[in-house]
Amino acid sequence: MALYAIGDLHLSLGAEKPMDVFGGRWQDYMEKLDSGLSVLREEDTVVLCGDTSWGMTLEEALPDFLYLERIPGTKILLKGNHDYWWTTAAKMNAFFAAHGLTSLRILHNNCWFCGGTALCGSRGWFYEEGVHGGEHDRKIMNRETQRLETSLRAAGGAEKKLVFLHYPPLFHSFVCRDLIRVMTSYGVADCYYGHIHGAGHALAFTGQESGIRFHMISSDYLGFRPHLIE
Repeated sequence: MALYAIGDLHLSLGAEKPMDVFGGRWQDYMEKLDSGLSVLREEDTVVLCGDTSWGMTLEEALPDFLYLERIPGTKILLKGNHDYWWTTAAKMNAFFAAHGLTSLRILHNNCWFCGGTALCGSRGWFYEEGVHGGEHDRKIMNRETQRLETSLRAAGGAEKKLVFLHYPPLFHSFVCRDLIRVMTSYGVADCYYGHIHGAGHALAFTGQESGIRFHMISSDYLGFRPHLIE
């Protein structure tokens, strides 16, 4: 039983927005994903850290969900900034059930377990007091912080807690103190995030900060192969 994570698959089997148009690492990315995801086995779990499908609705995203369903293992999905199909957990779970998508799970105000490890998370947000945004961004940041804390609280007394986000809590000079404060208060060991592409890879923070190890796992950064979590 292995645990993996990868973000930003940007699937578009039901929407006309293939990422190949960006060239570079994204050229023939579906073939690269097919190869990369082939490491998964039925007993494995992979966390998908947002921007999973370009579909605008659940129905439009269905071909992408069916693609994921054919991949072995359990797939845990959290929201990214481009997941426009995302709706309430009840509606998404009902849609999955109605279409026989038995291996997909939603990470939203809850947590999942892989063995004794708690898998927690939220979308996150780019916000730093006095630097980014105004009242609107502060409200979003407060909501995302509360969602992360709800997820970590659901982990109970789990010996090991991992956090998965879409947005990076650290990026270049940006530091999201709210999310880091919550993670440190719950003893989070590692945090995994995506969202960053292209030239931004050089600015992404990987390493240890505030007692937490941070990992960048955008699919193009990983070469479209899921990151194995030890």
